[in-house]
Amino acid sequence: MIGGLGMPELIIILVIILIIFGAGKLPEIGAGLGKGIKNFKKATKDPLPDKEDEPEKIEKD
Repeated sequence: MIGGLGMPELIIILVIILIIFGAGKLPEIGAGLGKGIKNFKKATKDPLPDKEDEPEKIEKD
């Protein structure tokens, strides 16, 4: 059970998604969703680098 949703509710949601997007688009949607979750997990694990720690680049003319 996911967040209070049972199996009948999940099946109804999947059928609605299948009707809206069609069977051909489902693999693309799944791949995009998987990449999004992967990027989100990576972003939450890796802290952003501090800008103060990086040396500034000085361009010479």
